Amino acid sequence: MPALWHPALALLSLPALAWGGYLLVLALLSARNPAPPRSTGRLRFDVLVPAHDEAAGIARCVASLRALDWPGDRFRVIVIADNCGDDTAARARAAGAEVWERNDASARGKGHALAYAFARSRAERYAYAVVVVDADTEATPNLLEACAARIEAGAEAIQAHYGVRDPDGSWRARLMAIAYALFHTLRSRARERLGLSCGIRGNGWCVTHALLERAPYRAYSITEDIELGNTLGLAGCRVHYAGEAEVRADAAVSRAEAARQRQRWEGGRYALIRAQAPPLLRAAVARRDRVCLDLALDLLVLPLSWIALYDLGLLALAALAARVDPALAPWAWLAAFAAGCVAVYVARGVALSGRGLRGVLDLAAAPLFVAWKLATLLRPFDRATWVPTRRRAP
Repeated sequence: MPALWHPALALLSLPALAWGGYLLVLALLSARNPAPPRSTGRLRFDVLVPAHDEAAGIARCVASLRALDWPGDRFRVIVIADNCGDDTAARARAAGAEVWERNDASARGKGHALAYAFARSRAERYAYAVVVVDADTEATPNLLEACAARIEAGAEAIQAHYGVRDPDGSWRARLMAIAYALFHTLRSRARERLGLSCGIRGNGWCVTHALLERAPYRAYSITEDIELGNTLGLAGCRVHYAGEAEVRADAAVSRAEAARQRQRWEGGRYALIRAQAPPLLRAAVARRDRVCLDLALDLLVLPLSWIALYDLGLLALAALAARVDPALAPWAWLAAFAAGCVAVYVARGVALSGRGLRGVLDLAAAPLFVAWKLATLLRPFDRATWVPTRRRAP
């Protein structure tokens, strides 16, 4: 039996070392990216806001978008009131937005709302590119400038930084601010530095109509953002990161809303692994495409909470084996190294979150988050219905 410990620990160590090494490389390459030269200010944009029963916060969102620092005759703020049962449309018009109302009970969901909006925007031939902003969001004034500067430099798809508007709203919001710094800031900066795709993050992203004609929008899953980013990668297009511009949305307020949001994210991501990882890997090999390879790896890297649990379990097992047989001690050191790589990654995320010492203290709630997440994912949920996440009242 002792002879089996070496191959068993080697097999268990492989994923931990792969995940840890991948995250460590991203952390080491996460310095701030240089901003491109200013644009000419000539491009026209349609800023699209898909909204389903978002009356509570739509006026705040529209006001933020109407204040964007861009010539007023070169962008439109358009709210897609999709299958709404409240007065979202009326409030959006009162706030100064153009409103496109859509009622189709047979095709519900954010993906269908976006497909409708992209087609209508293209047919009206006003805008060169579209920018998608969620209905619960505030944007920094430089959002369109950041997109335009990159488009004029050759980009066809851009993702702004996506952050939390009120990170002190709850313990989940505080952890979410660190998670966004890890997933949106750290990873996106590193990918931009390597010439890879930062992917679409669901809020604050831009694509040109020329790209949509070449790669038609067909992302209808509950994680339509990741699906679209991977589809663009398969079409030969990388998503550029515009870290100097930001969109900020509140984290979910109630436990029930946060649970439903977490179920959608996790369940949708695992479905995408099955559907998109194989074609991404095939494209990476056949075309020697590093963008597709990285998008596949990003899908295959487990959420951070699962990696942390795996590393801790491996470290405990390897340490126990080393006590029984000192010849197995190198495996304990390897497990500690893998865990250390993840710790460096998390520490860099805390630094980028701007939370300082408070961010370190916030990590004390991580075990509570993991326990809540496990309990949440064991419960059934509706995978098909688009229900907006209820957040803090404006």
